Amino acid sequence: MRQLQQNFDSGELELVEVPDPRVSSNGVLVDTRYSLVSAGTEQMLIDLAKKSLLGKAKERPDLVKQAIEKARRDGLQATYRSVKSRLDKPLPLGYSCSGRVINVGDDVTGLSVGDRVACGGAEYATHAEVNHVPENLCVQVPDSVELRDAAFTTVGAIALQGIRRLDPTPGEKIAVIGLGLVGRLTTQLLSAYGHPVFGIDIDPSKVEEATELTTGAVIGVDDVEQVAEAFSGGPGVDGVIIAAATDSAQPVEMAGDIVRERGRVSVVGDVGMDIPREQYYEKELDFRVSRSYGPGRYDREYEEKGHEYPIGHVRWTENRNMAEFVRLLEEGRVNLDNLVSHTFPFNDALEAYDLILDGGDYTGIVLKYESRHRKQNRRLDLESVSKRPMSGQLSVGMIGAGNFATSTLLPTISKIDDLSITAVASATGISGKTVGEKYDAEYVTTDYEEIIEDESIDLVVVATRHNLHAEIAVKALEAGKDVHVEKPPALDREELQAVVDAEQASCGRLMVGYNRRFSEPARKIKDQLSSRSAPFMAQYRINAGPVPSDHWTIDPEEGGGRIVGEVCHFVDLLQFFSGSDPERVYAVGPNIPNDSPTPQNVQSIIKFQDGSTGTITYTTLGKESEGKESIEIFHQGETFRINDFKTGRLGLGQSKGFETEFQKFADAIQNGLSAPIPIRDIVESSLLTFAIQDSMMTDTPTEIDREL
Repeated sequence: MRQLQQNFDSGELELVEVPDPRVSSNGVLVDTRYSLVSAGTEQMLIDLAKKSLLGKAKERPDLVKQAIEKARRDGLQATYRSVKSRLDKPLPLGYSCSGRVINVGDDVTGLSVGDRVACGGAEYATHAEVNHVPENLCVQVPDSVELRDAAFTTVGAIALQGIRRLDPTPGEKIAVIGLGLVGRLTTQLLSAYGHPVFGIDIDPSKVEEATELTTGAVIGVDDVEQVAEAFSGGPGVDGVIIAAATDSAQPVEMAGDIVRERGRVSVVGDVGMDIPREQYYEKELDFRVSRSYGPGRYDREYEEKGHEYPIGHVRWTENRNMAEFVRLLEEGRVNLDNLVSHTFPFNDALEAYDLILDGGDYTGIVLKYESRHRKQNRRLDLESVSKRPMSGQLSVGMIGAGNFATSTLLPTISKIDDLSITAVASATGISGKTVGEKYDAEYVTTDYEEIIEDESIDLVVVATRHNLHAEIAVKALEAGKDVHVEKPPALDREELQAVVDAEQASCGRLMVGYNRRFSEPARKIKDQLSSRSAPFMAQYRINAGPVPSDHWTIDPEEGGGRIVGEVCHFVDLLQFFSGSDPERVYAVGPNIPNDSPTPQNVQSIIKFQDGSTGTITYTTLGKESEGKESIEIFHQGETFRINDFKTGRLGLGQSKGFETEFQKFADAIQNGLSAPIPIRDIVESSLLTFAIQDSMMTDTPTEIDREL
């Protein structure tokens, strides 16, 4: 997808191609149709970005204070790197948009795929073709409301909250200082609620265009105090809402001049707030500051985690303010036709910002997006390409220090001269410390992001529990790292899409721990099958053995179950032998009462596009003393066998391909080649595994759906 981003170091704006966001449990994905350019807020960000480092420091003394504290704590060099990293990080612009829901998180209850929605929130409702937005920052939009108008909802909520902070009572007369976008919305909302409205601005054209005003005045032309006195009938207006944007405290002073005794002033805009004490004291005025869209703003528990405030305690949250604005749109009590001065196709978004920065004449600027009319599961054009080489010994960051990592992966990596274990992240500091000391790691941590952010790390190896595989792989790829992630690479299609999108956009390579295809027995069979001209038949039996009923691998959330978490291994090997895409699968399993939360026994018949077939029997019901894996491939009078990957004349050795797997990946990284397992194979193995799971659930043959 494309997103409008700003380089905070240089101030440069550009439309960039980035991976689609993933849906969280408390959020939805929205196919954006319109987004509103909040000219005042966004121009302020652009102007700030274009300032020198000293200029930025003057504008944001709060961040300077944080930097000073960090320098005292971590030293100047670390602080400089941190500040530089923050400046280099692109900033997505926009915070108010509308569109249609294309995916919903597991914990979302109030929204469904296909719903028309208005969305809010910086870094959520951005100028992007697809946005991930928490449920509490979305409201449904009725069919009678245009999505263009719904894109104003966040700014409408800001205006509503300014009114709520003023708390006007029926019949009170209100003044609004500043008739830009927020000011005009404020005047319309006040009129919709039946309040006589007096509007004030320095621009005569803005006063003239605000036809919803009862009366208006122009600063510098009209005697504002005299007009306010006539409007109020003598004592002054009951309340003032300041929607202007200026460093000056003049609007605050003017509000004090025109409001009656014991009146109220609500500040919405970014203005100087040097309150003239004598004036406000003598009139005993209430001075109130309105915080953005309403209660819930800046509360992570509310916005990100979806914890709602009880309506009996907090009547108007930011979500309820947004919903109220949409209600007023539906009833026709707010009309935005006169507020939309420009509509730009998203392709021409930079022209909209040229208009703003050049000081053009505008009110509401809207970006319009072409509907992508696609499912979230779209077809990917997958390509394995050469990527940048890394010379010398590769620095490895190991994320996860469980049994498999410590018994297999770390010993294997330590044997390879081209790899050096630099850092280890584990959930518990004790296990990480033990592992780190054993392999002479430079440091250990309980925060895996520390490894991802470490510029000295070349290769990230992910060996956590399955539910974190995709999340960590995506972050590491987006950081430009080469990534080895243990199977499975993803627990569902959405995670798989995120991983693939990140791989395709990254300069780093993705490797999945399908080690069996690198084993000596498997490579010998592959060589013998490589020149075949006829299909084969294969049967693959895995005597997996049982696991405790509370084991994490069979938990659907944490492990994904043994089909997705382990059968993918054996699927990949059959696909490796075939060299052909899977076409369909039929999978069944025995009915075992109270077996486990996810199936542990399955028989799958797979049809490949070249006509070959394979049967996978994965079971926990066999005798434990029997061998674990047995493969037989039948082809033109020949039978090829692998029994537990044993090697040597007496079968005393075993080759499962771990060392070859890591050596080939290291070679690919150092020589600028694509990963040893093509990205297409990784996706096909996952899709076939998902199809096995689907076939079991439906008890029907299932075509391989290659839509991601």
